[in-house]
Amino acid sequence: MYRENVLKRRLKNAEKAFGSWNVLASSFATEVMAYSGFDFIIIDHEHGVGDLGTLAHQLQVLGASPATSLVRVPGHDVSYIRRVLDLGAEGIVVPAVGTAAEARAVVAASYYAPCGIRGAAPGTIRASGFGAAAKEYAKTANENVLVVCQIETVQGATNAAEIAAVDGVDMIFVGPYDLSASAGRMGEMDHPEVLALIDQIEFHANAAAVPLGTVLRPDMALEDAYARGYLMVATGSDSTRLRAACVADVANFSKITGR
Repeated sequence: MYRENVLKRRLKNAEKAFGSWNVLASSFATEVMAYSGFDFIIIDHEHGVGDLGTLAHQLQVLGASPATSLVRVPGHDVSYIRRVLDLGAEGIVVPAVGTAAEARAVVAASYYAPCGIRGAAPGTIRASGFGAAAKEYAKTANENVLVVCQIETVQGATNAAEIAAVDGVDMIFVGPYDLSASAGRMGEMDHPEVLALIDQIEFHANAAAVPLGTVLRPDMALEDAYARGYLMVATGSDSTRLRAACVADVANFSKITGR
């Protein structure tokens, strides 16, 4: 059922949020994570294995849990953004936003007229309870959706001030690994050139009073991220958490048995 976007309200109140990625497209794994205490789950359709069918089942799970549902879409496709929102995602994360024009296009795809170009079918879509909350959804969807633009290229860092100034961008999310690759320093997220680009993004987002989000890079602890002004931090994923637990158990077995 349609509900208030608690994460968006918390970010507006400058409250810190903590979440995780989801790449395995399993509704059961999503359910385990949703009731583990995370504020949000980002279902990854850029690098994950899911499709719109698996997404629907994951959003059903998340909608019944305390966790806010976000979907990282594969790119800037207006039709894909529309379908993800119609399925009931409470927010979108859009990768590699490099210009203000791209940011405006993302916002337009996420908002109903007169603020945007999102196709309107509140009487039939899952996001409105298949019409059960059609009137409320039509009236409040624009203010309720969370629009997150990832800056993760040199171009995006260069244009960070203009991107942050776009009305309707609720968060700038720094992607340090892709940023390092864009700078020709793949994986060197602690390289001075990469750190300077991150500083540039942080400066312009803060100057525009736009909340910041990120993933933890190797040299950054959770408390460090919050101390730098980030409000939303996403760490790990269902796959990395599962693998880490398995590796730890096998390592313990090997220690005991010598195998």
